[in-house]
Amino acid sequence: MADGGSRDGSPATGYPGDAEVTDRFELAGVPDAFQRLWTPHRLAYIKGGQEQVTSEQTCPFCRAPHLSDEESLIVHRGTHAFVLLNLFPYNAGHLLVCPYRHVPDYTDIDEAETAEIAALTQTAMRVLRKVSNPSGFNLGMNQGVTGGAGIAAHLHQHVVPRWGGDGNFLPIIAQTKAITQTLGEVREQVASAWPSMADTPGPVA
Repeated sequence: MADGGSRDGSPATGYPGDAEVTDRFELAGVPDAFQRLWTPHRLAYIKGGQEQVTSEQTCPFCRAPHLSDEESLIVHRGTHAFVLLNLFPYNAGHLLVCPYRHVPDYTDIDEAETAEIAALTQTAMRVLRKVSNPSGFNLGMNQGVTGGAGIAAHLHQHVVPRWGGDGNFLPIIAQTKAITQTLGEVREQVASAWPSMADTPGPVA
């Protein structure tokens, strides 16, 4: 209960501070049929969702090229598009290929952008095979909010490396992934393995 009592009206007992966090149901962590892995750090991602991406000024994909590669997790800057790590990866090495232009739909990009995004996607697969030897990939674009796009206002192609057994019980029953490397380590490995002859300068701050 909100006043610190239990559902039957008896006073809440347990650790100091229980009363302050008791709601009308039960305390978080009271045993039931589910095991929960609490991830309060993701609240920043949830609160900073796509409803806050209202323009190029508030778009993280528009801001990224104006930061250093280390700050933005960029692994390659092309002429019309760039490649960076997903800040919330499904697997280690989860990359995003983004056009520099702030456009939402696949039909909004021109032929040069389409060709470079395709070429960068292929290069990303080759580099990830060299760096981490995945046995498969998921490639795709989620179009629009109802299509599942995390940031629908700026087009981005997912390149997700896959390994046998990476879909274990954690993501299936706990909606949780165990990522084996830090983002900084992965960025350095992928950027170092990216073909240097493909490097061309992108927009600068």
